[in-house]
Amino acid sequence: MNTVRAKFRVHNLTVNSWGTEVFLSPVYGDNPENKQFWDATPSGDMRMTIKNDAAAKLFVVNKEYYIDFTPAN
Repeated sequence: MNTVRAKFRVHNLTVNSWGTEVFLSPVYGDNPENKQFWDATPSGDMRMTIKNDAAAKLFVVNKEYYIDFTPAN
């Protein structure tokens, strides 16, 4: 199975009538791991709206998250 791993930071959370919108972008900084991810993915963004309140509460502004991309069958 081929998987690509990215590391993103939450920059903003917005609660609206559809749920909680989470805005993330690639990590950066002097941390060796973050530099390695930045070298591979220096730009981009991800935005998603989460309707499940318990799931939305797992996202925290300025916290970093791994995102794994695995092909769907």
